[in-house]
Amino acid sequence: HVQLVESGGGSVQAGGSLRLSCEISLYIYSSYCMGWFRQAPGKEREAVAAHYTGTATTYVADSVKGRFTISKDNAKNTLYLEMNSLKPEDTAMYYCAAGLFLQWALQWDNAGKYTYWGQGTQVTVS
Repeated sequence: HVQLVESGGGSVQAGGSLRLSCEISLYIYSSYCMGWFRQAPGKEREAVAAHYTGTATTYVADSVKGRFTISKDNAKNTLYLEMNSLKPEDTAMYYCAAGLFLQWALQWDNAGKYTYWGQGTQVTVS
């Protein structure tokens, strides 16, 4: 049984910070990509950031570049998203996802290519 469990969401004032965590209960192979996505009501799910273990490469969406940082703890099988300078438009349900990718076929920002998903953690910025 595979589980991805997000935590760390909540309500914060504009300009504040939050740190999201995603605990993944599966063995992370060298070619796994672990990513963060978000979805606001009435909008499509969008990629926020991801880390591809196969090449130790980090990807960040332009909309959050310079404000959000993705990191991981391999020993704990935990993925983090540090969110700073939060804006009201960052309000969304944030999801953690993981998938096995070949390097040549990596699509880090394509939600449809990920196999495992968490239930989400709500982030509200006022």
